[in-house]
Formats: sequence, C-alpha cells, structure tokens
Amino acid sequence: MKVKKVVLAYSGGLDTSVIVKWLIETYGCEVICFAADVGQEEELVGLEEKAKKTGASKCYIEDLKEEFAREYVFQAIKANAIYENRYLLGTSLARPVIAKKHVEIALREGADAVCHGATGKGNDQVRFEMAFKALAPELTIIAPWRIWDLNSRSLLFDYAEKHGIPVPVTKDKPYSMDRNLLHISFEGGILEDPFREPDESMFVLTTSPEKAPDKPEYIEIDFEKGIPVALNGEKLSPALLMKKLNAIAGKHGVGRIDIVENRLVGIKSRGVYETPAGTVLIAAHRDLESITLDRDTQHLKDRLACEYATLVYNGLWFTRRREALDAFINTTQENVTGTVRVKLYKGNCIVVGRKSPVTLYNPEIATFDAGTLYNQKDASGFMNIFGLQIQVEALMQKERKK
Repeated sequence: MKVKKVVLAYSGGLDTSVIVKWLIETYGCEVICFAADVGQEEELVGLEEKAKKTGASKCYIEDLKEEFAREYVFQAIKANAIYENRYLLGTSLARPVIAKKHVEIALREGADAVCHGATGKGNDQVRFEMAFKALAPELTIIAPWRIWDLNSRSLLFDYAEKHGIPVPVTKDKPYSMDRNLLHISFEGGILEDPFREPDESMFVLTTSPEKAPDKPEYIEIDFEKGIPVALNGEKLSPALLMKKLNAIAGKHGVGRIDIVENRLVGIKSRGVYETPAGTVLIAAHRDLESITLDRDTQHLKDRLACEYATLVYNGLWFTRRREALDAFINTTQENVTGTVRVKLYKGNCIVVGRKSPVTLYNPEIATFDAGTLYNQKDASGFMNIFGLQIQVEALMQKERKK
C-alpha cells in the first residue's frame, strides 16, 4: 500500500505517540496530526510541540467543544439515549464529531489516507471507520492495531523507549482514560478484574459520595424545545453549561458508574465512567417530557431511545437511520419547554419539581377530589370494553371445563 500523506487522529497518549513514528517508518509518508478539543482540559497542553518532535509535519488542534455539546450531546439528551440502561455514550458521541473534522482536514491537506489508534478489539475502530466511509469513501484507512506486531502495551512501551517517545502512562498504571465534556472513561489494565473496586485516586470529575457535602444543593435547569439553555436562571452556551454543571454535580458525587458492557465486536468490557452533567441533564429532560408529551408519543419515544443509543454506540451516526430517528425526536421536542428543579446529594440526582408553559398536566383532572372534567362513572363502560377479551377468554375456559 502506497501512502504519501496521512492524517492521524492524535491524542498524545501511548498508542498515537507510537503511531506517528511507526507510520513514518512503515510507509515513508508525511504524517499530519489532528487533535480535537472536545473538553480534555489540560491534556491538550504541549500537544503540538510533542507531535512535531515525534516526526509529524503539522499538528492541528481544533476547538470542537460547542459543536460537540450542541449537535451531539444535546441531541442524545433529547433522545434520552442510554446504552444498556446505564452508559450515557460519552465516548460514542465524541467520535463522530472528531471523525467529521478529521476528514475535513484530510481533504483540505490533499491526504490520501486517514489513521486512528483504536484497537481491533474495541468499538472506536467501528465509530471512526464508519464515519470515514460515509464522509470520504475514497480515503485509505490505516488501523495500526490490526496491522503491526506491537500487539501489547508492554511492546508499545518498549518501542516508545527505544525511539525516545515520551508517554503519559507507565507500566505500573496502564489503564486507559478518555475525557471530554460529557464524561471521563477508564478501562483496561488494573480495571480488567471486574471484581476489583476502582481506586478512589483515579476519579477526576466527581467527589466520593462519602466525602461530598452533607447539605443537599438544589439547581434549576431551563429547557427550550428539549435543549438545555440555562442553569439556575443563567443563559449559557452548550459547552459552558456542561462545564458548570459538571463542577456542581461532580462536587456532590453524582454521575459515577461501574459497568460491564457489551461491545459491538462481541467482547464484554468493564468500564468506569464519570458523567456528572449528563446524568443530571438526562434525568431532568426525561422528567420534563412527562408533563409535555402525550402518553402514546412518550411511550413510543421511550422504546426508540434504546434503538437510538445502540445505533450511536455502534458507530452509525452518519446514516439515514439516525437522521430519520432525529427527525422524529425533534418533532417530539417542539413542546418540551420548561424548568426542572433537581436535588443533588451524596451521589444522588433527584428531580423534585417541574413546570412548563405548555404542560399537559391538569390538576383539575388529576385531583382525587371531585372535578368537572372527569366523571368517574364513565370509567365503568371503559372497564367493560377494555376488559372484554380477558373476560371472554376466562368464561370460555370455564365453560370448557364443565
């Protein structure tokens, strides 16, 4: 395979630091690094200099935080998308926005190939490559983990040491960490024993619930058409809202999960996640829907939420199916406007109030007291019709036993 110029999705971690040098040695090609700022904070410091020292001709660092929060995270919030009822898709949602910019840079630079550092066992290879195929099918895709002989972390460390490549992890602490505005994930290494509790020192965004404040904190989130727009009355951009809410909810230990999930490739994987803002937003949003969506639409949307989450987890963002689901979801959100009050305490996120100018909740109907809009006597006919098939089956079974 002849490659003249390749754009590499670069994080500065162990894998991609080694890949820069490996690409040059293997293909004799020009390597351009691309790092997406989706909220990694200090992880981006010194990245450009490091990439060039390792052999890259250029290093793009693109600020995608607002686009990531607005177009991807908030769309998933509108869908109430949770994979296997627990995982809020922090990594899954970041990959398509990264891949989209990756392709833009590759086409702008006239590259003939794109490269990623995802392993052959994980989901990210699918997420990147399905995006590449959808957005620029003419580009060659290089996946080193499926080609090279450096098939273990130890060999990668040895290669890095041999070539003088600095890496941010050690052999004594080899778990993998991925951070963005929505979450921090930890997996691999010492976490591969699913019975071992994570070390408290590992967590970054969240305080241990035991050490969280002894007094609960109440917050209010305003939504407009399903989109979070304000926190405690303050209008904020999507990325700033996420950042502030991460700090508030994280202080109270909200958003930690420790799960074993089913990867697309068929492997079970243990992951530990911190998702403080996402945990609060999805709970608040779903609660607001309870007073702004009619029953049948809400139930249909709840069923499709699982479909949406699986689609995103499996890397199929750039597909007609996702666009079709979004068209339905966006229609349902036309009246999901209002304010939700949330209580944060010792790792718990509890919705304690909700209101909307377009609420469907009518206290005159809901009340147990006498009302004019609902006559309880009318329920008798409904009971007879609704229960007719149950009653007929029971009667016929009884008749046959005679």
